[in-house]
Amino acid sequence: MDDRNARGLIHALRLAERGLGRTWPNPAVGCVIMNEGRVVGRGWTQPGGRPHAETVALGQAGEAARGATAYVSLEPCAHHGRTPPCADALVDAGIARVVVPMEDPDPRVSGRGFEILRSGGVTVDLAPQFAARAVAVNQGFLKRQATGRPLVELKLAASLDGRIATAGGESRWITGPEARAEVHMMRARADALLIGCGTAAADDPALDVRLPGLADAAPVRVVADSRLRLPVVGRLAEPGAPLWLLHGPAAREVDMEAWQKVGAKTLSCEVDEAGRLDLGFALDVLGARGITRLMCEGGGQLAATLLRRGLVDRLVMFHAGLTLGATGLASLADLGISALKDAPRWTLVESRLVGADVMSIWQPAAPA
Repeated sequence: MDDRNARGLIHALRLAERGLGRTWPNPAVGCVIMNEGRVVGRGWTQPGGRPHAETVALGQAGEAARGATAYVSLEPCAHHGRTPPCADALVDAGIARVVVPMEDPDPRVSGRGFEILRSGGVTVDLAPQFAARAVAVNQGFLKRQATGRPLVELKLAASLDGRIATAGGESRWITGPEARAEVHMMRARADALLIGCGTAAADDPALDVRLPGLADAAPVRVVADSRLRLPVVGRLAEPGAPLWLLHGPAAREVDMEAWQKVGAKTLSCEVDEAGRLDLGFALDVLGARGITRLMCEGGGQLAATLLRRGLVDRLVMFHAGLTLGATGLASLADLGISALKDAPRWTLVESRLVGADVMSIWQPAAPA
C-alpha cells in the first residue's frame, strides 16, 4: 500500500475515534473519500449511530464521489435499518474502490457488504496491516458481538503505595488536574460509567464530562446497588445523562418506584451466594441494552470483584507522587489471594507522564 492509501486509511481510523461513546450499540466508523489525491468527503458515525460515516462522507463529496476511492475503517453495512445499506450507497454514488482494514463481525454484515460492493463493480482492497488498529478502535463493539458483554475498563487513581485516601478519608486531590482531565476524556469515550453504591453515597458524583467542547458527551450513569439502598438525593437524582440502577431481587418496590419517578431505570440482576450482584450477569444486562464500552470508577469492593472474577479487559492506573502508608485507604478491597500463583497478572501496554502523575495501561496477561 502506497503512502497516499495509508494516509487515507489512517485518517478514516482517526475519524472513527471521534464517535466513541456516542454511537452505541453501533460501531464507531470513519470514512474518507479521495478523488485524484484530494479529499472530497469525510465523515464519522454520528451520535446515536445515525447517519453512518459513509453517508456523511458521500453527502459532502456529491458528484466528486464518482470514480473516487473510499477509505472506511470497517466493512460497510449490508442490512436495512433506519437507512439503506452503506454498501449500496457507495455503489450508487459511483465509488470505484473501497479500502477497508477488517470485516464487520455483525452477522447482518459479515462479508455481505463486500459482496454488494464487488457485485456493483467496486474494487475492494483489504488492508490487514491496519486491522489491529481498527480492532482497537472498536474493541467494545467487537466484544459485544462476540460475547454479548461490553468492554470493561477499570480506572484506578492512587498514591505510589496504592492508597486512595488518608486514614481520615481525605482524597481530594491525590492526582493532579492533568490526570483528572485525562479521566474526563476517558469518560467521553465510554458508553457508560459504573460505580458502586458506596462510592455513590460517599462522593455524590455527577459522573459527567467536564471538558471544553465535550459538554454534549453524556455516558449512561450506572450504579451497582444490590438492595437499592441509595437514597433518592444528590447529583445522581438530578436531571442529566441517563441513570441505570443495577439491583438484586431484595430491592423493594417502593425504592424502585422512587428512583423511576426521577427518570432512572431499575434493572434486575442475579446475585451471588453472599447477596452481592453477580457482575457477570450485570454485564450481560448492560450488553443486552446496547452498551459496548463500560468504564468502572470504583469503589474498592466493586473493583476487586471485577478483578477477582476476571471481568476487566483494560486496567488504567494513575499513580501520584506521594505515599500515604498502611493506615491509608487501599484502592482495592480483599481479592482473596493467598498464593502468588492465584494473583491476576497484567501486561503493560503503555506508560506515560500526565502532568506530575504516571498513567499506565494494562491488559490481562496471556495464560502461561
